[in-house]
Amino acid sequence: MYRLLIADDEALEREGLEWIIQRMLPDRFQILHAANGRIAIEMSEEYRPHIIMMDVNMPGIQGLEAIKEIKLKQPEAKFVLVTAYDSFSYAKEALTLGVKEYLVKPAKREQVVTALEQLLKELDFEKRKRTDELELIHKLSQLMPLAENELALMLMVDPITGTGIEQLSEWLSFPLDQGCAIVIAFPEHAQTVPKPKIYDTIRSFAKAYGTNSIVSSLIDRHMAVFLRKSPEAAGVRWKETTMAFGEELCALAARQLDANISIGIGMTRSGADGLRKSYFEAVFASTYYEQCGRVCHFDELKQGNGESTFNSGPQTINPETVHQSYVISAMQRIREQREQQTETVLDRAKSYIQGKYTEDLSLEEVADSIHLNPHYFSKIFKQQVGTTFIDYVTALRINKAKTLMAMGHMSLKEVCFEVGYNDPNYFSRVFKKVTGVTPSDYRNQTR
Repeated sequence: MYRLLIADDEALEREGLEWIIQRMLPDRFQILHAANGRIAIEMSEEYRPHIIMMDVNMPGIQGLEAIKEIKLKQPEAKFVLVTAYDSFSYAKEALTLGVKEYLVKPAKREQVVTALEQLLKELDFEKRKRTDELELIHKLSQLMPLAENELALMLMVDPITGTGIEQLSEWLSFPLDQGCAIVIAFPEHAQTVPKPKIYDTIRSFAKAYGTNSIVSSLIDRHMAVFLRKSPEAAGVRWKETTMAFGEELCALAARQLDANISIGIGMTRSGADGLRKSYFEAVFASTYYEQCGRVCHFDELKQGNGESTFNSGPQTINPETVHQSYVISAMQRIREQREQQTETVLDRAKSYIQGKYTEDLSLEEVADSIHLNPHYFSKIFKQQVGTTFIDYVTALRINKAKTLMAMGHMSLKEVCFEVGYNDPNYFSRVFKKVTGVTPSDYRNQTR
């Protein structure tokens, strides 16, 4: 039900309009009354009516002035101007204010109804559009972490196949021009904290920090955050920013997760390969908290001669070779997680197909149900299942048809429709292609 405000200094006019509206458009409006422009403004601020029928000439604040004031705080409101004067000047000014309809007193019942019905259509359309927009925003809010995690994994592990990493970074508004990796390493006891809580805590902090970031999921007791360095940030200030990020995150983890995390920060680098190298540096730096404190920048492990050496002795440090077991373990967990994610998505897809394969089912519909691009879904479906989407659905239908024919209580035409085909001739051709025999011959064989 929409709210409708009738603003007119004559009570008889207001009551007459209300009678017409309630009689001709029942149960569509909650009707409010205002005896002058000032009251109309006050009631608009309090009740936010969807439609306002405004008389032009009222004592005090005039109708057009009231409309101007109301539109400042409620620009989405729709106005119907009501006047005793058929004046072009009023109509012209009303149009500049976005007034939708213009009625001359005494307005006929049909004119009032027609005007309001048109505005109701607009309101209903805008409501549906807003609902669709909110649903899209909701879906995007659910997909954004998945897309971020995918980009983070691409930056952590050199993908074997074509990645589309540049396209994904563009979609996420995360240019790969310059940035660094930050790795958060959790102690073993942190596994008692639910993973979703850890992930949500870290991601919420990163997104609120004010620096463009991409956050990975929790993998083998560590997470990666990729921070983009803005072109305006100076080198020294940027390093201070990343160190402050780490210090504040350590304090947050101790306070909210009861975990003494260690943080490694990689060097600032450019491009996907550069950020991947920064990630390895950050993984390495995160293992040296005993010497560097809870937050360790890889740059602190280097001496002025450019050799990566540890300050307390001659031990040579190379992020590509030292602590390989830790890095390899993390990489293996990443690959396992990606395989598990793919299997889970395909399980959902197959479940959806099995529930609807007897209907007019398309690849696009199934891909949409699991929020994947149809081309990408088709590709991974064939890779993982070993057959195309069409052949998979066809096999389900033909197997179902065999079962129904073996039962013997349905005609071949009924079987055809039951398994999802609309053309018996086409069904017969598909059946023979798959089984080598026609449906009639198959039924005779099973008797």
